[in-house]
Amino acid sequence: MRKDQIIAQGQQVLDVELQGLKALRDSLGDAFYHACNAIFKDSKKVIVTGMGKSGHVGKKIAATLASTGTPAFFVHPAEATHGDLGMIGKEDIILMLSNSGNTVELQAIINYAQRFSIPIIGITKYADSMLGTVSTHLLLLPNVNEACVLGVAPTTSTTNTLALGDAIAITLLAMRGFTHEDFNIFHPGGSLGKQLLSVNKIMHKANEIPLVAQHTSMQEAILIITSHHFGCVGVVNALQEMIGIITDGDLRRYINKDLLHKSVDEIMNINFLSIHQDTNVAKALSIMEANKITMLFITENKKPIGIVHLHDLLRLGVA
Repeated sequence: MRKDQIIAQGQQVLDVELQGLKALRDSLGDAFYHACNAIFKDSKKVIVTGMGKSGHVGKKIAATLASTGTPAFFVHPAEATHGDLGMIGKEDIILMLSNSGNTVELQAIINYAQRFSIPIIGITKYADSMLGTVSTHLLLLPNVNEACVLGVAPTTSTTNTLALGDAIAITLLAMRGFTHEDFNIFHPGGSLGKQLLSVNKIMHKANEIPLVAQHTSMQEAILIITSHHFGCVGVVNALQEMIGIITDGDLRRYINKDLLHKSVDEIMNINFLSIHQDTNVAKALSIMEANKITMLFITENKKPIGIVHLHDLLRLGVA
């Protein structure tokens, strides 16, 4: 195949899958509402199951649910009859995935669910299939073409199933009022968790903050800048409110203007940026990058309570 043919083939696949996603979006209605409410109000945890490609997608859906505040895990249909049925409780809800709806390996879990009146949310393309007829809440996938040129490899159908799982998980996240702090609890070891840390967890405090009083001489201010290694000093008034900042850049701009005989009031920049201690480090990094600065003071009621430097974010691994 020529270069242009290869690129065109890839684009065609994505076009077909985009059409499938649009059809899925338009299909959401009462069934989606009732399925989300059933998980939110009536279930202790979500048991996701599926075979083959649906199983692979199901594992990702279970992981997304669990990481966004909805207790969930994946049960493999083939393992279910060898003891894993015991992982499914009577207060749970089963999210069962099957494009055809007639995957025979799901029968054992269906029988178990019916025996103990465990609700099933079915995701399938066919309402009259085995899964379609036993589902408590049926989420029908739109009957659209697979993106495979042979029309057989699961492509559009798996994309739609995955997207529908995301829609469920993120809708539940919104219903629970799940916050950045909640997300961080479930991701303490990853880069996402680090990005969601509040700056109060990493900021320098108390005597580590480079500060001078209003009217201090620049000679003394330079000593503070040098000894604290942040490349700046904050200026506070008699109420300990921050009223300005002086950086290394300001020193360079005034170096030939009798700098040492001036006071900080003559040099300081009163249009400085500061952030709240609850700001997450990803936001702090974004502010630094947007304004081309390397540190931020953290203030509360105008009073400096901390400082964070770009090097702190580098050490944390988010910059």
